[in-house]
Amino acid sequence: MTDLSTLSILFIGDLNDYSKGYSRLCAAQDLGVRIEAMSSIPVQTGDTGYAEISNFFKLAWKLGFHLDTEKMNRRIVEKAAELEPDVIWIEKGNMIRPGTLRKLRSVCPNAQLVSYTDDDMFNSLNRTWAYRFGVKYYDTIFTTKSYNANPDELPSFGAKRVVMVDKAYDPAHHMPVELTTEEHEWLDDDVGFIGSFELPRAEEMLYLAQNGIRVHVWGNGWDSFDPKEPNLIIERRALVNTNNNPLYSKGICATKINLAFLRKANRDLQTDRSIEIPACGAFMMAEYSDEHAALFVEDKEAVYFRSREELVEKIRYYLDHDEERRRIAAAGRQRCLEGDYSHQGRMEVMLSVLASSDRVSIV
Repeated sequence: MTDLSTLSILFIGDLNDYSKGYSRLCAAQDLGVRIEAMSSIPVQTGDTGYAEISNFFKLAWKLGFHLDTEKMNRRIVEKAAELEPDVIWIEKGNMIRPGTLRKLRSVCPNAQLVSYTDDDMFNSLNRTWAYRFGVKYYDTIFTTKSYNANPDELPSFGAKRVVMVDKAYDPAHHMPVELTTEEHEWLDDDVGFIGSFELPRAEEMLYLAQNGIRVHVWGNGWDSFDPKEPNLIIERRALVNTNNNPLYSKGICATKINLAFLRKANRDLQTDRSIEIPACGAFMMAEYSDEHAALFVEDKEAVYFRSREELVEKIRYYLDHDEERRRIAAAGRQRCLEGDYSHQGRMEVMLSVLASSDRVSIV
């Protein structure tokens, strides 16, 4: 293992305790990195799964601008000049202007400028004009979207180095958890999905319901989807893990079959749920992709479907085979542990990549 104790990082990202950015920050701290963090969005932890934003913010986003509500473009330059870190790590960075990146290069000429993103940043729906024209200033861009590294995607915007990393889980949140009797009463179900609305996945679950399979859905964005199907139970609220209550993990553990759909708008080949469900020691039935198959052995550590008809067939089978379902769930968790699929494991890989750069010296 590389000694990271000499490495200093200025970390900019979402520091709400439900966020993946916060998990990566904690992972870097656990690795012994000297790190100072600044939140790029308001920290107001709650049970909604996101920080509330204004209508003006939404309008600006539609026009391709991420309002810098936390004054990050000024503050990070000041902080970087003060700290002179080895790495300036910016989570996504849609609000960070190209001019700011040029200033960072000026005040910290030896620092590595790094962007990390979970989204498909070649998709214009996920990026701002600032990100599009700032790409060329980053030394390294880490992405969970493998195709973003293709020559005709982020490199075509001027990206110097694009490195793909797999999704991860947080050991502090994603693990087998015990539920109270009351929690079992409102969370237990045979088939469930926890995630935001997208029409293709909604249609898949409606198909299941119409074929006699009860599906319990939790997540944001479902308000306008109301097919009046009694087998499709939509709660219209998120289940979110906080430091005080791992409600998301409880929902996963309370569900016999957890569905994992790939988000079409993001061209997903894997999602956060792809790792988090097995990490909780729960059974995952996921949409097939080559990346899913590389992460978990099919029918041994997870189960995959390639059509809605196959999905119905496999749900019925595994609801009738409890022991086989539990064995696969246990093997999926073991793969997460042995493969070091945690945020700490992923961060160690990424920081080792940075260690190979001439700009950063890590003993």
